[in-house]
Amino acid sequence: MTEANKKADDFHALHVPGRPFVLFNIWDAGTAKAVAASGTRAIATGSWSVAAANGFSDGEDVPLDLVLDNLARIARATALPVTVDIESGYGKTADAVGRTIARTIEAGAIGCNLEDSFPENGKLRDIAEQAERIRQARRAADAAGLRYFINARTDVFFQEPAEGTDEAMLAAAIERARAYADAGADGLFAPGLADQAMMARLAQASPLPVNIMVDDRTPGLDVLADAGVARVSHGPRPYVAAMKALEELARAATLIHR
Repeated sequence: MTEANKKADDFHALHVPGRPFVLFNIWDAGTAKAVAASGTRAIATGSWSVAAANGFSDGEDVPLDLVLDNLARIARATALPVTVDIESGYGKTADAVGRTIARTIEAGAIGCNLEDSFPENGKLRDIAEQAERIRQARRAADAAGLRYFINARTDVFFQEPAEGTDEAMLAAAIERARAYADAGADGLFAPGLADQAMMARLAQASPLPVNIMVDDRTPGLDVLADAGVARVSHGPRPYVAAMKALEELARAATLIHR
């Protein structure tokens, strides 16, 4: 585990509030190699992209064995730290989540995203239930002797907003950040959050470094740095862009040979 621990330590060190590092999410060994060649310092899978590339829907529709086989091929394809998007942990129980995390470590991951919503409907789990799932993930990593990075994803900002609930959503995210930190998480992933002022307030209040996911509303890196963000993920956008480029190349080739 010496090499894995070195990768894990290196990955932890990248998380500096106010100095966000960028993860351009990949979905297979080939894309891992391409992104590694860019000079990035870590590799991260995106569950939506892995699912789409293999003909599945997101939401733990991809068989876990396929997810892990894909992860193992990615880990063998690069010398960089690899973190896996394992969705909600592929487990109905906290113990099952722990077993999943142990299997990601065996496949070569030094960290994961672990979300707090149900894969079948996107609704939030109870805080205490999610904290126990994180706790079991941490126990599995400790049993493996690895400083595994648990990026606790909260889907608070994906819930159906009611009138004037921005403050309530922010308060809920902060409450979850604190509970998840106590349970053993290392980072807080808050996709769906795009407002700079709210990002800054979350980053200031959270005991965990904050990870933001890029969407059409996301400000530039300088603004994210000012807000205290530590990590920026591109989620499914690289896959969507790559497939669009492939479609355009195919269309151009078809036109040429018509």
